[in-house]
Amino acid sequence: MAQALVRFLAAQRVERDGVERPFFAGCFGIFGHGNVAGVGQALQERPDLLTYYPARNEQAMVHAAAAYARMKDRLAAFACTTSVGPGATNLVTGAACATINRLPVLLLPGDVFASRRLDPVLQQLEVPGRGERSVNDCLEPVSRYWDRIERPEQVVPAALAAMRVLTSPAETGAVTLALPQDVQAEAFDCPDEFLAPRTWRVGRTLPDAAALDRAAGLVRAARRPFLVAGGGVIYSGATGALARFAGRTGIPVGETQGGKGSLPWDHPCCMGAVGATGTLAANRLAARADLVIGAGTRWSDFTTASRTAFRAPDVRFLNVNVADFDAAKLAGERLTGDARATLEALDGLLAGWSAPAEWRELAAGLQAEWAREVDRLWHLGHGPPPAQSEVLGAVNELAGPRDVVVCAAGSMPGDLHKLWRTRDPKGYHVEYGYSTMGYEIAGGLGVKLADPSREVFVLVGDGSFLMMAQEIVTSIQEGAKLTIVLVDNTGYGSIGALSRSLGTAGFGTRLEARDGTPLPLDLAGSAAGLGAHVLRAADVESLRDALVEARRAARTVVIHVPVDPLELVPGYESWWDVPVAEVSGSGPVRQAREAHDRAARERRWHL
Repeated sequence: MAQALVRFLAAQRVERDGVERPFFAGCFGIFGHGNVAGVGQALQERPDLLTYYPARNEQAMVHAAAAYARMKDRLAAFACTTSVGPGATNLVTGAACATINRLPVLLLPGDVFASRRLDPVLQQLEVPGRGERSVNDCLEPVSRYWDRIERPEQVVPAALAAMRVLTSPAETGAVTLALPQDVQAEAFDCPDEFLAPRTWRVGRTLPDAAALDRAAGLVRAARRPFLVAGGGVIYSGATGALARFAGRTGIPVGETQGGKGSLPWDHPCCMGAVGATGTLAANRLAARADLVIGAGTRWSDFTTASRTAFRAPDVRFLNVNVADFDAAKLAGERLTGDARATLEALDGLLAGWSAPAEWRELAAGLQAEWAREVDRLWHLGHGPPPAQSEVLGAVNELAGPRDVVVCAAGSMPGDLHKLWRTRDPKGYHVEYGYSTMGYEIAGGLGVKLADPSREVFVLVGDGSFLMMAQEIVTSIQEGAKLTIVLVDNTGYGSIGALSRSLGTAGFGTRLEARDGTPLPLDLAGSAAGLGAHVLRAADVESLRDALVEARRAARTVVIHVPVDPLELVPGYESWWDVPVAEVSGSGPVRQAREAHDRAARERRWHL
């Protein structure tokens, strides 16, 4: 059965816009009982079919696979195989991250014996009321498709169903096929057709004509239109269509985390990030907009600033999304279809129309004001240690037009969303759907495997580094050079700042002993122990020198730089709803609750 599955995966292809390519790039894996004699043997027997990549952590290999799929616009993916037991459950966080971000990853965890003759086997979870349960059932709620192959011939319909989901722009995410260890090794009469090359075609669906006409009418009637570009714009290859649409109509554009890079930072209509981590320009326009066009966004609470970003009493929403589930959000007029095809069709219906001159002039003035603010934050002259904004500015200034920045959790994603100046649709890779601590280095590995021609800058905080640094080893093993900028603020900077804003004084967020003394950590030394070339920077100038040296290096580089945890990038007329205790004996907490209640009065239902 495992041999048949590996041959099937190697034969799958995907086609969009006339370009056809293999769907699976290979298989990440860690072997143990449960997959070593099944999938492992099949991969070893036919190394020409799927390249095997040994990883160091099961969660990390799912992150690497998801990052690869994102870089490939979801038109290519990895499989990930693990043993039964802890290896399988380690997949859960990665699976949730992939599914939330709508990224295709195939998970092939080993499972206990389907025959049950040996129950309980090593690492088996016994559920007295359900004999067929195993730990792999915990993957079901975080998978878009989940199945257990209890007879070898079941792999045929299950694999086909898995491919349907993996290649669907509207439904994709993590797919789990749990593989009992005895069934993996069983023979069956496999149909030749199952093993034959098969091409899955990804079309460009369009909304019906009536919906497009209604949408064009809404835009023509708008006096203050604003467009929010999400990740779907990039996945559908709609960045050129968006640039033409915005440039011709003059509609200003804000970007979500997933959609950052939809327009170059200096495009006349690019207002930068929108929402809780948004720019002054985008947030002021969002607050005044009477029509908000959401293109390829799932409208998370960060994008809507917890439903406070769009404040005009007459605001309406027009949603372009390949997934009807997302298109229906905020009670918007639905344009369920491919972002590129839909924007092109809408642009045709709006021929001769453009946004009012005073709205375009306001946007241009705000864009120029924001550019000055970014320059200020990049060159504060703070410290030492420097401010985090200065570190980001130094990396951005020394990065090339096609280089990629990778980040995921902590305070840096918000600062990057505001301050990073993107020049390429694939130049900004921040995982913020699940904001997964530990994603960064593994994600950088996936990005580099997807496009070795690009330099990859991984920005990781000390908290995330401590959670998952071991894929440095895998990057060296595969010759996938990363430049990792390890930003050390001696704790969990993001939550520390949030804690202080809620009146709890940064409780539980510092890397220190119980008496308050700093811990004697050498994170750079630990990176050297994993095989990285390590550089240390004390200020912005030495960081610049280190970045220049890192570009010349042949293997993964870690640059350690301390930053001031209290020198923060401001918020710009936005809010994120984190409830504060209504009852507390602490004065600062009571004050924070009062501030929360004042801000919460701006929340809207958008019905």
